[in-house]
Amino acid sequence: MPGQGRGRGRGGGRGPGGRGGWGRGRGGRGLRRLLEPVLLLLLSRGPSHGYGLLDGLGEFDLGHLDPSVVYRLLREMEDAGWVNSTWDEHQTQGPPRRVYRLSAEGEQVLEHWTRDLEEWKARIDRFLRAFRKMRESARGQD
Repeated sequence: MPGQGRGRGRGGGRGPGGRGGWGRGRGGRGLRRLLEPVLLLLLSRGPSHGYGLLDGLGEFDLGHLDPSVVYRLLREMEDAGWVNSTWDEHQTQGPPRRVYRLSAEGEQVLEHWTRDLEEWKARIDRFLRAFRKMRESARGQD
């Protein structure tokens, strides 16, 4: 369910970063892919303006992402029915700002994401154990 049919998460080539890249830099596809469940989690804590969400991304080492990427994803999540937004005209000293809220469907998507991430964590842990074992074995042969 998470990210299905939305054009995100499909590798464009070899390697985790797609197009032959291997996650170069801190803004690789892998971290951007994590943005969706992180935004859903932040919104599960309560409604927020976009700037509040941008600030919250630092907790997950995603604070470096371009705000346009975040706002684009929020619009996509709203189109999918996972997030609702309203204009806050009273709590701002400038122009009205959007306040984002997690919908009931968004809560379900967050649950799916959590299960998926737990499964991926188990796969990654198995990979790392196998890699370490291979390295130790190779060192023992020297």
